[in-house]
Amino acid sequence: MSAPAAPTESAPTESAPTAPAPASSATDAPARGQGGVELNAVTKRFGDTVAVDDLTLAVESGEFFSMLGPSGSGKTTVLRLIAGFEEVTSGTIEIAGTDVTRAAPFDRTVNTVFQDYALFPHMTIADNVAYGLRVRKVSKAEQKERVTAALEQVRLSLVADRLPHQLSGGQRQRIALARALILQPRVLLLDEPLGALDKQLREQMQIELKQIQREVGITFIFVTHDQEEALTLSDRIAVFNNGKVEQVGTPREVYEYPQTAFVAGFLGISNLIDAGHAERLTGVAKAISVRPERVRLMDARTEPAAHETCVDGTIVETVYTGPTTRYIVDTVDGLRVIAERHNDHAPSDTAPYHRGDAVRAVWVTEHAAVVP
Repeated sequence: MSAPAAPTESAPTESAPTAPAPASSATDAPARGQGGVELNAVTKRFGDTVAVDDLTLAVESGEFFSMLGPSGSGKTTVLRLIAGFEEVTSGTIEIAGTDVTRAAPFDRTVNTVFQDYALFPHMTIADNVAYGLRVRKVSKAEQKERVTAALEQVRLSLVADRLPHQLSGGQRQRIALARALILQPRVLLLDEPLGALDKQLREQMQIELKQIQREVGITFIFVTHDQEEALTLSDRIAVFNNGKVEQVGTPREVYEYPQTAFVAGFLGISNLIDAGHAERLTGVAKAISVRPERVRLMDARTEPAAHETCVDGTIVETVYTGPTTRYIVDTVDGLRVIAERHNDHAPSDTAPYHRGDAVRAVWVTEHAAVVP
């Protein structure tokens, strides 16, 4: 959704870097297990536009929690509400058991990492990381000790004297992370922090980010529109759509057992089969979702096993992705089914099926998830 007054999903521009707000006036690190976040009936309106609609959500202390959804679904607005950058229209927000609904950003025990690294270009890496400590008037000796520890934590202790432009994108992102963590927040908010990185570096950073979160033990709330990223990083995922949460669960739960058609279609590729077709195939008039990797192809004359469901059709397209080959099949009764086959054969072998082949698409009946 969008409105003239509403903030966009994009991060601040690099031309005007700003330091993150101090997480709190306390200098002692929070104990592990004290960073839960609760939103109770939270609504946020921008004029006539409802960006967040009566949202109740609980993030457990110490978990890596992702908010996943398309642009305009409300996930970044929720992050900004937790940070205090936006005020709720109604409802309450609690952090570590304390009501912070009307608290200023600098009075909340959180810190934020943006997609834009927001590093000061004229400061060394060490000075960038130490900035928040200087604002709090922490002694120089303690600053030095904590900066060294923070840089070691993100595995960049050798670049302390460099300037931001001398680092790669991935290194700058880790410095932004170190600068946020050095303030020892109870909750770290991350607004699509890996969005500017190329695919290979992004995948590398995903693993490093998860490892860092486990080491520091604090709550991470991560905003992304990348389904694979959310599945890779998260302990739990909230799938957003039109200002509401459609489903919350572990990566396995939301992928294997989608509770709505939106979740099934947004989180990876899914074969959504309406109740009418499902009844003809299985005898049960309930819509189902079957993931492409659960579907295999075989000769149209081969009989499926008793525990399998099948539909006949013709391959209308093949897509080679490297690790897999995707087959798009139009069935005789008007369905389109996607099957995905892992390319575990020798590279010189030809594909077993081609465009125009008559095939039977088969899946184990119990592998289909009912979509409420």
